[in-house]
Amino acid sequence: MSIFDKTIELPSADIKQKTQSLIGFSAKFNRIYTNLKLLLDQEGLIKWSMQHHKSTLPAIAHLTDKYPLIILEGDAGTGKTASAIAIADAMTRDLGKEGYFLKLSTRVRGEGLHGEMGQLVNNAFQELKTQAGKNRIAFLLIDEADAIATTRSTTQMHQEEKAAVNTLIQKIDEMREMQGRAIIFMSTNRLHFIDEAIIRRAAIVLTFERPNNEERKELFKNDLAGVALTDNELNELADLTGPEFNNGLGFSFSDLRLKVVPEAIAKCYPKQPLNFTVLKETINVIKPSPKII
Repeated sequence: MSIFDKTIELPSADIKQKTQSLIGFSAKFNRIYTNLKLLLDQEGLIKWSMQHHKSTLPAIAHLTDKYPLIILEGDAGTGKTASAIAIADAMTRDLGKEGYFLKLSTRVRGEGLHGEMGQLVNNAFQELKTQAGKNRIAFLLIDEADAIATTRSTTQMHQEEKAAVNTLIQKIDEMREMQGRAIIFMSTNRLHFIDEAIIRRAAIVLTFERPNNEERKELFKNDLAGVALTDNELNELADLTGPEFNNGLGFSFSDLRLKVVPEAIAKCYPKQPLNFTVLKETINVIKPSPKII
């Protein structure tokens, strides 16, 4: 039984191509990368400091105390997992390094045997360290992190789960020794369930929102390039999938890409072209996915 759902070698041409369809990716990548680069490029930092300040700033020594942990939090279907993979791929490209992306399976929770979950967490981080070489960066994504990193303050938590969270915190601490060669992503739609000690260790907590009006329009425009849609029609589609027309809750990215557009295409295939009327009718019968609390 593998504890990883997928292992991806980076950089990847396929991921690079998929990244082009991620709405608002550049802003998310830049915020994360500018922070992580402080860990990844210690030599560059020293050169920068010498060039601009004629000395090595004492603050640079403290940057090694930063934890290589990024928490991506937000509603389901907002692109957290896809963005984590795309960010890892873009980082390896920018740094001119090879990399590995490991996506941890929820099977890491095990079958409830004594010490099992803690041991599986330990195994995952051992593989992360193994894949992180001198010229190689390894990335570990813990998806649905609230299922593994649950806050220890709850009275319902089993001793087995508390021990696993303690192991997880210990392993995150150890990753600082890798000097940026090992990066941990955690994604969750229930940040309030994650242990406070883990949240404190995060270099960045990046919030993913459901797409705004402009982003929904961009998605329709990009994904439906070739369909005869006017600018006014694109604006209307964006409006109809927004919170104002859906009891305060707009459509997520996955709602649009995996529900609305496929169902509209299914109505037209194979006898008629896709058009605005069909898209509008489809939107009117689909509800946005509920917000997870």
